[in-house]
Amino acid sequence: MRVVIMGCGRVGAALATELDIADHEVVVIDREPRSFTRLPDTFSGRTVTGTGFDRTVLEEAGIHGADAFAAVSSGDNSNIIAARVARETFGLERVIARIYDSGRAEVYERLGIPTVATVSWATARLVRYITAGASPVVWRDQTDSVSIVAVDAPPSWVGHPVDSLAHQVGGRAVSLARFGEGQIPDARTLVQADDVLHLAVPSAAVPELDELLGKGPADEDASDG
Repeated sequence: MRVVIMGCGRVGAALATELDIADHEVVVIDREPRSFTRLPDTFSGRTVTGTGFDRTVLEEAGIHGADAFAAVSSGDNSNIIAARVARETFGLERVIARIYDSGRAEVYERLGIPTVATVSWATARLVRYITAGASPVVWRDQTDSVSIVAVDAPPSWVGHPVDSLAHQVGGRAVSLARFGEGQIPDARTLVQADDVLHLAVPSAAVPELDELLGKGPADEDASDG
């Protein structure tokens, strides 16, 4: 899928890097060319210098035919304008903006433009929103043997150990995002509603991921007992 990102700060660079690693087509827009130095040398996407709410710049970035647009610059006003241009002028449905002002964020959520706030959880939510309905893979090793996937906590697993959930798909829990903070789970960590879980799993298990998680904890408990 093609994703256009406005802003190459900490969040924009992290988002672009994760999506690029997952083999999505990524285009990053920023007014300052030096901002692109935040991208790794391995970044295979494109960069466009300019203002992210300028129609000509957006067209140069390939907004026509894009699947998603993320406005994650350091300015609320710029992000709001860019998100509205992408949604209302170019007709993109999957648009998300980073808004620092919680009052404004609430207004734009009501208008149908999802928002993210702090750096600590913005990237996780952005990746999940942008790739919804696409592959959950956010990283894959060079031999395509191991993948790291990002999954929303299945309701049937709430209250059960994160380690058990990971074991059910033949992998291990790497990290989770909860209440806006990232953490490394241990053997005592239980799944909570709205968690975003990052799991290291065999790449061969990815196509069956939904089915495996859908079995729920009862099957796992039964196999242990």
